[in-house]
Amino acid sequence: MPVPTIVKRALGLAWVLPALALVGVFVYFPLAENLGFSTLEWDIYSGSQEFVGLENYRKLVDDPVFWRSLGNNVMYAVVSIAFQVCGALVLAALIEGVRSQRWQRILRSIYFIPCAISLTVAGLLFYFIYEPNLGPLNHLLEAVGLGDLTRSWLGQESTAMPAIIAMSQWQGFGYSTLLFAVAIQRIPSEIYHAAALDGTGPLRRFFHVTVPLVREMTGLMMMVTISGAFQVFNEVMVMTGGGPDNSSQVLGTWLYRSGFVRNDFGYAAAIATVIFVITLAIAVAQLWVANRRRVEW
Repeated sequence: MPVPTIVKRALGLAWVLPALALVGVFVYFPLAENLGFSTLEWDIYSGSQEFVGLENYRKLVDDPVFWRSLGNNVMYAVVSIAFQVCGALVLAALIEGVRSQRWQRILRSIYFIPCAISLTVAGLLFYFIYEPNLGPLNHLLEAVGLGDLTRSWLGQESTAMPAIIAMSQWQGFGYSTLLFAVAIQRIPSEIYHAAALDGTGPLRRFFHVTVPLVREMTGLMMMVTISGAFQVFNEVMVMTGGGPDNSSQVLGTWLYRSGFVRNDFGYAAAIATVIFVITLAIAVAQLWVANRRRVEW
């Protein structure tokens, strides 16, 4: 006797309910609770709470450090797209174009090594590299006759954030390259052979074969890269703590400072809500674009 459809659906729901419960408790409930916290003026030490409505969001609009932090996150995202999406795709295509599979494996390993280093360790490493008196970067610039470019890289407002971004690109570049290499390997070799028989050169094959056929991975990497750029925290805290003069603050570090240093947890919750809205909007937009441009063969 066949099982009724409604029974099948009920059984399927029974399997899904535990997962939905866990997601609800550990994801959606904290999000809703944080939204409630953002409407409070909350002193975590005394425990006093006062409902202030949207006052914390009005303070965001008038806070110059918030806008500077948001600008740093945007700059981080733009540079990350250039290096960890566009640059990584080019490098992956070059690696996969190497005829020797042995050299392909070696190159993949070399570029992936920095990803095995934690962000905290990488931050400390580059903190030493940027050190103005003992760090190797300034010594190298002096050795090649570019002494005029030496400076306190993390101690100047104009160079602190670019220096942090440079470290993060070095640390994450290999991971993006490896993912793009996997995507390129999934492209049927017959397509490349047909393009070569038509007399298409390597550059045209890259733009007319590789780029269109890895656009799903490109969309995924865009989403991951941009979302990650708006959740930056470790590297900034390790290298500058947001200084000098808040020049390297990002939303994550300003949230931390507002909540745990300035004891303004309602304001920190409002910053967290902004981060969530931005990353959610980016994810929804990227998924919509990816579904419209799905590759099938």
